[in-house]
Amino acid sequence: MTAPASDTPRRPSVVLGVGGGIAAYKAAELLRRFTESGHDVTVVPTRAALHFVGAATWSALSGKPVSAEVWDDVADVPHVRLGQQADLVVVAPATADLLARAAVGLADDLLANVLLTARCPVVMAPAMHTEMWQHPATVANVAALRDRGIVVLDPAVGRLTGADTGPGRLPEPQAIYDACLSVLDRARRDPDLSGVRVVISAGGTREHLDPVRFLGNSSSGKQGYALATTAAARGASVVLVSANVSLPDPAGATVVRVTSAEELRQAVHAHAIGAEVVVMAAAVADFRPVDLATHKIKKKDTGGVPDPIALERTADVLAELVARRDAAGSDQVVVGFAAETGDPDATVLDHGRAKLVRKGCDLLVVNEVGAGKGFGTDDNEVVILGADGTEVLVARASKGAVADAVWDSVIARRSR
Repeated sequence: MTAPASDTPRRPSVVLGVGGGIAAYKAAELLRRFTESGHDVTVVPTRAALHFVGAATWSALSGKPVSAEVWDDVADVPHVRLGQQADLVVVAPATADLLARAAVGLADDLLANVLLTARCPVVMAPAMHTEMWQHPATVANVAALRDRGIVVLDPAVGRLTGADTGPGRLPEPQAIYDACLSVLDRARRDPDLSGVRVVISAGGTREHLDPVRFLGNSSSGKQGYALATTAAARGASVVLVSANVSLPDPAGATVVRVTSAEELRQAVHAHAIGAEVVVMAAAVADFRPVDLATHKIKKKDTGGVPDPIALERTADVLAELVARRDAAGSDQVVVGFAAETGDPDATVLDHGRAKLVRKGCDLLVVNEVGAGKGFGTDDNEVVILGADGTEVLVARASKGAVADAVWDSVIARRSR
């Protein structure tokens, strides 16, 4: 007799591998995010990982037995079954030792066997001291794993064990989780940005009046960071030029931090050389003070009434990128963003269409800002204008979904 079909959709199956590093405790938060969002998670720690977080903790949080050994529950053949049946394998933290064993294909514990048998996407989030991450052996191991299609995220930069600071910190659990969701989503489709080099700017520049005060804007950088996260998940090599953003580094992206419009300009131009796509999502100041005070301007110095602030134009980075691309005869795709408000003379889209013509970019992403729209929110609603006259409306959705729509339009543009 055939069992009746269940109306309950199958939960995505995730294997969470945990390496033996001090950052193993952060994997508990990653596990919570997966289980609370409806994923079926099996935790597979290494033997060393159990010195940092015990099996009882992993079992209680996942609701399943936990083992690091291939000899447990042999009748179920877990060293083969887990990898074969998983929709995703994510390893966090991935230590230098674990990366090395995975690169050469060792099978000396349960997690190493799972990595060998997995036919699903694999995401590895490294965590180690800076010297270990930058060692030629680790660099070669990461390159080998990436060549096989494994998503090896770049570690975050920050405080490590003890007083050390530098690249090697485990990305925040939310950043790893977001990258994994993007990988799962993209697994249903081809990795359509595989090997494509992209440069993205995000955030808002600051133009200082004195060492304390500056002219700025309300951009949070969330849309630009979503663009970086989704591009990396779709296989791209991502450089993110980040202006004054207080968000965790997107997993899989190289982050370059800047403050002013000129610093952003120089960084974008430098990294745009050889890139196939440049996306200017940052809110770049149009003006900056002519003079920068070397000390804080005191009220008593101005008689309590501030002096007028003389301003000058900043460089038009988007227009410069288009001009350089055209002069070189390159097929680089240049994408601009326009945060607009309507006025008595024109609508948001009217302003956007005029800006598209004026800038000469391939695509312009137009969104209305103000009154809970655009800046600082977790969702967005945009119209993607194409130089060929196309207009794609993206109804209100998460900024990750908006980012994917932008990349879909970029890919359509590149295929022409």
